[in-house]
Amino acid sequence: MLAVDGPSGAGKSTFARSIVADFRARDVPVVLLSTDEFATWNDPVAWWPRLFEGVLRPLSDGSPGAYRRMEWPPEGPRLGASVTVPVPEVLVLEGVSSGRSSVRPLLSHLCWVDGGDEAARLARSVARDGLDHRSDLRRWQLFERGWFAVDGTREAADSHVD
Repeated sequence: MLAVDGPSGAGKSTFARSIVADFRARDVPVVLLSTDEFATWNDPVAWWPRLFEGVLRPLSDGSPGAYRRMEWPPEGPRLGASVTVPVPEVLVLEGVSSGRSSVRPLLSHLCWVDGGDEAARLARSVARDGLDHRSDLRRWQLFERGWFAVDGTREAADSHVD
């Protein structure tokens, strides 16, 4: 299992997709799973037990995993469709908190993506998600700054990418 972690707007998703494409080009069975399918503005990291129990534990036992994807209708986030995760040779877990301290013993590699300063990352995030989400994205940045400081994710990473 490879985790691609770092702050919002750093380029984690783009980098993770390129890693997955490289594995697929070599015919390696790989699954990409994003923490964006679990987190919400008001629950940035406490959803982890759903990921662990529904996906990581079954995969570690050699069984497919499953979870309910977070959907974002206009009235706000809610649990949506069920997703089955087949047993891959490589699982790429991507997103804020994917390399958290509680999962590190299960990881083969933790990659940290820096992505520049907060202002540049906020601009990229707003361009991606829309101006309506700017205040949520800024609030998220403030949360993750504290999260990463306490969790020590960047310092624990095996590799760093700009």
